[in-house]
Amino acid sequence: MAGKDDVKVLGVVVSPFAIRVRIALNMKGVSYEYMEEDLTNKSELLLSSNPIHKKVPVLIHGGKPICESLVIVQYVDEVFPGAAVLPSDPYDRAVARFWAAYVDDKMFPPMVAFLLAVTEEERAAKAEETLAAMAQLEKAFGECSGGKPFFGGDSIGYVDLALGSNLQWLETSYQMFGVALLDAVKTPLLTAWAKRFVEADAAKGVVPDTALAVEFCKKLRAR
Repeated sequence: MAGKDDVKVLGVVVSPFAIRVRIALNMKGVSYEYMEEDLTNKSELLLSSNPIHKKVPVLIHGGKPICESLVIVQYVDEVFPGAAVLPSDPYDRAVARFWAAYVDDKMFPPMVAFLLAVTEEERAAKAEETLAAMAQLEKAFGECSGGKPFFGGDSIGYVDLALGSNLQWLETSYQMFGVALLDAVKTPLLTAWAKRFVEADAAKGVVPDTALAVEFCKKLRAR
């Protein structure tokens, strides 16, 4: 099993992309060194490890950098023994990849735009777009979970990591603007799922307190 000297994660504590990588490593029981980055003063290690995008997260395994969160999660799943992240069935694996991409392409961008919107009109439009994406994910959970606790079935899987890593930001929307993007009436399945996700052993200590996300969001808005 890889030790901390072999595995490093460069990230930001509130970044959903870094969070999903850290939870995946926890699922595998991999010991790693977490290195917090200041995105206003990026380290030489980050810049040299991800010279194309210069973004977190970066996984450094045995001195070799791997970039882009979903790529990293797939790498972790393939390289380290332990609980499977992606399904073994090719069709189920393709479906999981589809919905994980949906989270990043259709849910995350309008959610961020909502949090950073300057006008009420823009915020309302982005809230509607995010809520529409959440409604689709509510349906997807019903289909993918098969009545089990997670998208991945009995335990956290690929889609769980993709969406669950955003929970602190979904809660921030309510804390800052009173808009519930995750709602017990409109998305009851996801609301119950979210509670299970943050209570899972692999997620404990990784999913940050909402207060940290609120503080980070306020700094972004101030810029």
